[in-house]
Amino acid sequence: MKKLSILVLILSATAEISAGGKVTVVERPDTCEARNSHYVGSRAPLAPLYFIKLPTGSVRPLGWLDKQLRLQKEGLCGHLGEISAWLQKEGNAWLGKGGEFGWEEVPYWLRGYCATAYLTGDNEMLDQAMFWIESILASQREDGYFGPMDETREHLDLWPNMLVQWIMQDYYEYTGDQRVITFLTRYCQWLNEYPEEKLLKHYWENSRGGDMLWSVLWLYNHTGDGMLLDLAHKIHRNTADWTKSTELPNWHNVNIAQGFREPATYYLVSRDPSMERASYNAFHLIRKTFGQVPGGMFGADENARIGFVDPRQGTETCGFVEQLISDQIMMQITGDTFWADHTEEIAFNSYPAAFMPDYRSLRYITCPNHMISDTENHHPGIDNSGPFLAMNPFSSRCCQHNHGIGWPYTIERLFMATPDNGLAALVYAPGTVTAKVGGGQQVRVSSGTNYPFEESVRLTVETEEPADFPLYLRIPAWCSEATLLINGRRTDIVPVAGKMVRIERRWSDNDTVELLLPMKITMRKWQANNNSVSVDYGPLTLSLRIEEEYIPADTKETVVWDSKWQPGADATQWPSYNILPASPWNYALVEENIPTLERLPWPADENPFTLDNVPLRFTARGRLVPSWKFDEYGLGGVLPLESDPRADEVDEITLVPMGAARLRISAFPTAAE
Repeated sequence: MKKLSILVLILSATAEISAGGKVTVVERPDTCEARNSHYVGSRAPLAPLYFIKLPTGSVRPLGWLDKQLRLQKEGLCGHLGEISAWLQKEGNAWLGKGGEFGWEEVPYWLRGYCATAYLTGDNEMLDQAMFWIESILASQREDGYFGPMDETREHLDLWPNMLVQWIMQDYYEYTGDQRVITFLTRYCQWLNEYPEEKLLKHYWENSRGGDMLWSVLWLYNHTGDGMLLDLAHKIHRNTADWTKSTELPNWHNVNIAQGFREPATYYLVSRDPSMERASYNAFHLIRKTFGQVPGGMFGADENARIGFVDPRQGTETCGFVEQLISDQIMMQITGDTFWADHTEEIAFNSYPAAFMPDYRSLRYITCPNHMISDTENHHPGIDNSGPFLAMNPFSSRCCQHNHGIGWPYTIERLFMATPDNGLAALVYAPGTVTAKVGGGQQVRVSSGTNYPFEESVRLTVETEEPADFPLYLRIPAWCSEATLLINGRRTDIVPVAGKMVRIERRWSDNDTVELLLPMKITMRKWQANNNSVSVDYGPLTLSLRIEEEYIPADTKETVVWDSKWQPGADATQWPSYNILPASPWNYALVEENIPTLERLPWPADENPFTLDNVPLRFTARGRLVPSWKFDEYGLGGVLPLESDPRADEVDEITLVPMGAARLRISAFPTAAE
């Protein structure tokens, strides 16, 4: 792991460019002296943030990314309020009316629903969001507590309230409504007075105390209230210990995906470098054993188990979402571009295939090697008893309500502000950012690209008057031959993989920056999983193209036991599917043969994450492995041994980006030519 430092490492000579500017290669922005004049970063005595999130709504999606968000709006996230019993208004405890609907479901859903409404500007959604926000604001009691309260429990479960804190932060950034500051301050005063022996004692809240800590620091940065620093220490003391070198507090996939960042968050308060290192350690610790697979995640199903390490083990959709959020927060805290690379690995590969292309149903568990997606119970092969591999609008009530935050939070952090009044392009996708820079000028920067499906990212600056500010561009760790052009002219500076290019100049209207990121086909070997290999093309990991047979299932008959429909909801509008393989999947890849690329037309509907639309197709060679079959659990078997016979015939096989494949093999056994 690289040593973290608040100093900027100048890695190459400065290149002078037109308009009196210069280009340098740096490790991360300098935080030694500069503090952003326009946006709220870290307030002393907290350690400074390397990247500062812009107010909600500052970054907007374009192209394929906008398409994903709008599919989500028209799909399950945008309509759950009409069909999920957990969100019905009659008898909902979040509306102060008592009843059974008073745990995580409303805030899980509302967090993604509100963010989607802000980014799309949909008036009907905005009205619904305000209904719930106003109700929650009105629920605050005299002592500062808000929301449902189960007074029969010895210790209050504060996990759902953590989600509401994030909802209120987003709402404040979007509107500036000062009631939020008062609301959150009063709640934090209540937390500060709540007996320490009762704080964060339940399983979920204890694992996820870092979510509360991040919110408390957000509030401190806006108010400077010293009480919040005392509360930060209190929260850390009572959160699960994610700092141990060889063990984790528990092995639940979602807890790990969001809990591992708590020590790094506490570093902002303590300034103890060991806290940052602990988060890196926890991230890598789970992957050493259970993460020897492509796609950036780890095989926990719900809980990681010794012996269940094959790439057929998967991750909850909640796990993908929370890992994306954690990556983005770690990026802000550490300035390490690794976290942007990892964001892309999840967002482009693991996450999209967790949904049907229309986002009207989703899968509870999605795996790097996913040979069947049906309504059967595959326990104990999968660590859940139920139809957890099926595409179903009610696959499980946590992912059902939580999935909607993945794309919005990623969109909001494509660009972030820097301490030196600049902007940083961190995650590449089509989008725009409108922000104040330099001495206070407002600029708009547009990212015109079909990345990750093409190799060029073109940024265009729009400004009414010339503006002096630095623009940072991340160079992906996988790209060793990047090229930078400013206004069509190639610079002398050589971008370095895993670093950043800093362009400091006076920017004029319609100035352009183009980053050329040549993509190569490479292979990764997963020694811990029978020396299987995965194939990468730039930031994309490839999967065997398996023909997918979709068989509709009765949504109400195939739901999980705790899923509930609202009375009168039309289940036929929210279908469930068995997806069965209609072509062989048990191929070993001929490792010596380098796949060849064929580019296809860009999809007219702007959705590249389907087998029919994906614009990249690769031809490779493989041999069938007869012994690799469905096993006693009804699952595609674990990877075959290297000694298991391969077929004599060598077949031509097709690979596609794994984010487009609902059924997939992305970790292959190997075969000789």
